[in-house]
Amino acid sequence: MTEAVRYRVSMSRPHSHLFEVEAHFPALDVLDAVLPVWTPGSYLLREYARHVQDVSAQDDSGHPLPVTRTDKRTWRVETHGRPAVLRYRVYANELTVRTSHLDGTHGYFNGATLFLHAEALRNLPHRVRVEAPAGWGVFSALDTEGEELVAPDHDTLVDSPVEVGPHQPLSFVAAGVPHQVVVWGEPKPDAQRLVADLKAVCETEAAFFGGLPLKRYLFLVYLSDKGRGGLEHTASTTLLFARGGLQTQKGWEDFLTLASHEYFHLWNVKRIKPRALVPYRYGEEAYTRLLWAFEGFTSYYDNLLVRRAGLMSPARYLTRQGEALSALAATPGRRVQTLEEASLTAWVKYYRPDENSVNSGVSYYLKGELVALCLDLTLRQLTADGHSLDTVLRLLWERFGDGRGVPENGVEAAAEEVAGQSLQPFFDHVLRSTAELDLSVLGHVGLEARTRFRESAGDRGGTPPRVKSTEDHPRGWLGVVPRSGGALASVLEGSPAMEAGLYAEDEVVALDGERVDAAGLVSRCDEKPPGSPVTVHLFRRDHLWEVKAVLATRPADAVWLARVEQPTEAQKASYQRWMGAVWEDG
Repeated sequence: MTEAVRYRVSMSRPHSHLFEVEAHFPALDVLDAVLPVWTPGSYLLREYARHVQDVSAQDDSGHPLPVTRTDKRTWRVETHGRPAVLRYRVYANELTVRTSHLDGTHGYFNGATLFLHAEALRNLPHRVRVEAPAGWGVFSALDTEGEELVAPDHDTLVDSPVEVGPHQPLSFVAAGVPHQVVVWGEPKPDAQRLVADLKAVCETEAAFFGGLPLKRYLFLVYLSDKGRGGLEHTASTTLLFARGGLQTQKGWEDFLTLASHEYFHLWNVKRIKPRALVPYRYGEEAYTRLLWAFEGFTSYYDNLLVRRAGLMSPARYLTRQGEALSALAATPGRRVQTLEEASLTAWVKYYRPDENSVNSGVSYYLKGELVALCLDLTLRQLTADGHSLDTVLRLLWERFGDGRGVPENGVEAAAEEVAGQSLQPFFDHVLRSTAELDLSVLGHVGLEARTRFRESAGDRGGTPPRVKSTEDHPRGWLGVVPRSGGALASVLEGSPAMEAGLYAEDEVVALDGERVDAAGLVSRCDEKPPGSPVTVHLFRRDHLWEVKAVLATRPADAVWLARVEQPTEAQKASYQRWMGAVWEDG
């Protein structure tokens, strides 16, 4: 039998949230069993070893072996050249796409959180036997042999999450490849609609790249009371979504874009990946300036390909792009941090947000998506619609789809090859400066970006004004971001609130002598004209404070995309090639 690392995963007491793991390692002189500190696709040191407990070891004859913990993630066993068996338990009570969760309803685990491994044995096959409670099935994208899940190496094991539970999976075939959907949580979505829409997204993306690079695919869907997120894997994805969101058309649309995003990662991240991540180094950060392309491009196409699949109207697509532009316009940090720096510092900035993040940084997802939009339209304009960002992605797939990794200048070089000319001024502007994006390129497809004042605290932009223009009657602006529960989440740089001395975490109780919470503070200030003096009462560290401020004029930072008034036939044709839908006047 081929030498392999073997695991047995049990869950005899699901209510304890403890996975029980038995790991069998082939002979080494010294076994250093280590656990990753992060998982690919989520760039934060999560210190998974903090949940490992009760580690013991013995040799293949059953004699105990001493175990010494040498650092936060390493257990050393003096094996003297004999195979070793480690037994340990892992606490799992955090339901996210990056962690593991076990309770009376199911078990879910990411390999990075559960499997102690030996670097010296990393390239051996890794096999897992899951002992599930009665009535529970085991769901994974891994191959199976008998009762074992089989991974050709440790990287594949880490990249293949496992769900265990009493589920009834859904199945469909897309682009000739079987797909399975497992849903945890209630209420379950409409199965027929879920399968039909996911199939449409999968087939659209498969056509984009010329077929699927795998033999099966698994969607793991977790419906929770709150939260939204996804994590990509080589043959599967984990999606976390608020169950209430699936009850509305916009929520369903948002779920599809999430699924589209993670599915697009089959190519862009999992196979076309930054060279800085090859091979994965699970014990330390891996720095790259390319996350703006790998996550930003994916964020751009998650909407666009749902649109091209016919599951989102052109109007809704333009609204979502306007919302993204509005979100960027409301981020003072865009003037502070470049897009390249945002990618490089993801480990300490994007994944560790605080109350000042909005002032000091920018999301490489958000700005990266909008840079992708600008790059796509620029390439279409330069090549008379002969090429586009689609061409760049296909070129990267052809050149780097084997997993060798894209060099740090590789994306820019591919774009310049497609353009047939240097794009350095463009990339210097969007990646290495904090200047505002040049949106004039929207004119190539007959669009233009317009701005207005936000009409309420919940106004996300993306649409034309709904009420009578406020240009002649501008609204007051304090410059705070409320948090549910009455406290301030952030105070914006350059705002009257910052100048007056309002702080994040201040618990707002009154404005001008009348009771309000943080959200009420924003809406009440919005009703006042600029220049109005206001008095805010709040609790800060259990002390009552009074802060006086003078309102400024609310910024016109709600953006929407409008059709030009007199489009040319060329603009209409370019729009149709880009959008995948005919131009409609009006």
